[in-house]
Amino acid sequence: MKQYLLSVHNEADPEPIPPEEMQKLYERTAAYNTEVQAEGAWVFAGGLHPPSTATVVRASQDTDPMITDGPYAETKEYIGGFWVLRAPDLDAALALAARASLACGAPVEVRPFQEESED
Repeated sequence: MKQYLLSVHNEADPEPIPPEEMQKLYERTAAYNTEVQAEGAWVFAGGLHPPSTATVVRASQDTDPMITDGPYAETKEYIGGFWVLRAPDLDAALALAARASLACGAPVEVRPFQEESED
């Protein structure tokens, strides 16, 4: 089976979500995680801290790496979390993403991993 990255896209400056609604999102996401684990699609998943916690490393062969605080790109949206899941094809991955989007309450982008060459 192929592996797909399902990335959750959050708005950079969203309206605050009330705590009780946030708790419901956490619970729905936990239930989704349990479901995909039971289905055998689960590989790995994780939530991310906001972009303000990022550190960017730019390496060079000629000098020491340059390290800067903050996100690499200034955008209106950022990846707030992700799943790496197994699915037989893109349609199945899209169905998993639709369920994930309902669970977490945010858009979910689906991208296939590159397949390794069989040298």
